[in-house]
Amino acid sequence: RRGSEDAFRDVLTTIRRSRFQGNKSVTLEEFSIFGTIASKFNDDGVNALYQKLILKLHEKEPEKWIFQNPSLFLKTSQKTTYIAPIIPQNRTNYLSEISETVRSYHKETKNISQKIKLLESLEITLENFPENNLHDKKIILEKQIDPSHLKLIDDWTRLEKEMSGDFFCYLSRDKELKIPLKTKSLSGLSIPKISLPKYSNKSDIFLFLRKENLPGYFPFTAGVFPLKRTDEDPKRQFAGEGGPSRTNQRFHFLTQNENAKRLSTAFDSVTLYGFDPSKRPDIFGKIGESGVSIATLDDMKDLYKGFDLCNPNTSVSMTINGPAPILLAYFFNTAIDFEIEKEEKKKQKKLSQEEINYIKKQTLKSVRGTVQADILKEDQAQNTCIFSIDFSLKLMGDMQEFFIQNEIRNYYSVSISGYHIAEAGANPISQLAFTLANGFTYVEYYLSRGMILDDFAQNLAYFFSNGMDPEYTVIGRVARRIWAIAMKYKYHASEKSQKLKYHIQTSGRSLHAQEMDFNDIRTTLQALLALNDNCNSLHTNAFDEAITTPTEESVRRSMAIQMILTKEFGGLKNENSLQGSFFIEELTDLVEEAVLNEFEKISSRGGVLGAMETQYQRGKIQEESLHYENLKHSGELPLIGVNTYLNPNSENAVKIPVTLSRASYDEKNLQLNRLLNFQNNYRNECAEALEQLKKVVVNQGNIFEELLHTTRFVTLGQITETLFELGGKFRRNA
Repeated sequence: RRGSEDAFRDVLTTIRRSRFQGNKSVTLEEFSIFGTIASKFNDDGVNALYQKLILKLHEKEPEKWIFQNPSLFLKTSQKTTYIAPIIPQNRTNYLSEISETVRSYHKETKNISQKIKLLESLEITLENFPENNLHDKKIILEKQIDPSHLKLIDDWTRLEKEMSGDFFCYLSRDKELKIPLKTKSLSGLSIPKISLPKYSNKSDIFLFLRKENLPGYFPFTAGVFPLKRTDEDPKRQFAGEGGPSRTNQRFHFLTQNENAKRLSTAFDSVTLYGFDPSKRPDIFGKIGESGVSIATLDDMKDLYKGFDLCNPNTSVSMTINGPAPILLAYFFNTAIDFEIEKEEKKKQKKLSQEEINYIKKQTLKSVRGTVQADILKEDQAQNTCIFSIDFSLKLMGDMQEFFIQNEIRNYYSVSISGYHIAEAGANPISQLAFTLANGFTYVEYYLSRGMILDDFAQNLAYFFSNGMDPEYTVIGRVARRIWAIAMKYKYHASEKSQKLKYHIQTSGRSLHAQEMDFNDIRTTLQALLALNDNCNSLHTNAFDEAITTPTEESVRRSMAIQMILTKEFGGLKNENSLQGSFFIEELTDLVEEAVLNEFEKISSRGGVLGAMETQYQRGKIQEESLHYENLKHSGELPLIGVNTYLNPNSENAVKIPVTLSRASYDEKNLQLNRLLNFQNNYRNECAEALEQLKKVVVNQGNIFEELLHTTRFVTLGQITETLFELGGKFRRNA
């Protein structure tokens, strides 16, 4: 840490003075002084201290204190060897630099707009009064304005004409596609999908283009694509319960009669913490509860059985963080094996190794989806950190490097998640600020590892919660604009990397056990906010998620919410209805400035990782959660059916029947038997695979690449235990 070298020097000076050494220099060895980083796994200084302590005790009581395994401490030093920080010291101010970049962009926009307004006034004056001697002033003013800014206004004329027509044309895979720009209402009116501003002044047009623009155009405030997809809805419903076969049935239920198969996977807490199913009481009871139990490659194959994982219309997301690289390796192997089986069935013969290698390469390029893998928000808000933060980030970096080397473009290597930050109690400003800050931290970390920005930025996705607060109306607009401006003007990224894509899940925290049928009303409003703000995918919570994992009946109702909005609600026939609203524009600016202020607070604490060391994010989330609970219990925050508009006849009211969904005793035992069979089948290969994994970790190789081999023979728990030995278990700083 900063200042540690000076502190170490002061310790030496104090000892020299207290031992009356005068000007005599003090050596580390003479007084057994050790410089350590206790929070760092396998730290040289800590190892040396332990080794010296054991040797001292051995001298006093040789039979009691024996140095068991000296090979563990071969690499030791009485002073911690210098380890480069995750984010280099000269880059820790990245968040304040981003704040400055965004503010400078808006300041420049305002200044240039005023000059354009003046220039336009001069042009009008000269046009009407040509004898006026203002021509020289006009020339001087034109030179003060960058030609690219004037070109932006000229390009608007072309874009305005293009978007005013009947069709939007674009090239896709060398084919020209035409999408209608208008829909017919029942009354026969032509409803525009994109509404254009009616500005006539060039300065107003310039302000609109720089702060808003149409969907699909920088700074992507209104959306990252010009139009929404017409071949599918944005729905992506979360599912996971019991064993893999049961969840597989739920996936088929959710996607029946749908061309697009969007599978969003919830794992049980046993899997989330990297354990294998076990008869241990604290594990057995949680097998298959509130998520699916997955511990082997066979489990993963059963989970996605019957789905073509390489079909462009199939996408698989997995909500997993601590052991994310292991589960992703299981998934990639599943997709590869499905393709090999399909090809062997087609050819009626076993494939050669060359053919298998080709299929593996093409499969990795084809699979679509997202793995959450966001370890920063786990430390800040949730609790499924299992490895040390440094080691977890190393695993994430290895995953992304593997993605780049194997040209994996359609799968997101991390879903930077604000949802769990909000669920832990954060208000919408903190959710957005912490989540974006985490995203920029991954950018800085991957850059520090030598990766090229445009090689990995397209593999980053975001995940937000939509609650009932006013700020949620513009959460996507603010996120897209900050990301786009920072990516373009600070990091000089390509246009594709400037586009922030995100998933929305309606707020689980806003679901209440009291008057549960009111929960669907809340979810409907939250979903409407998300769809109006052009989220890229959406999950609507079921009303009974306040107390249980949703049943098929409640899930069908939650899916109907989305479908009624997208199919029946006329307001969503237009795709940029938020634009042009005085309230929305002002709220966007207010939320953006609040986020930039939060960036600076985090930056003053040494960036995201520095703030995490002092538990800044976690403490702030807890304070905001307590504030919400106090307002709720006092009644200052009215919640209908909870503390306001209470049912006077609640005892006699008709209650919606709720079925508590639980994994059965037999289902849990089935998972234990499946695990045992897998271990017996690969007992010999398991030991060899784990030994090879250890070598890769020790030699600083790409761990994720090796996991693709390891996961074919080894269970989740066996891999986790092995990595604990080499990368350390998670331990909170405070």
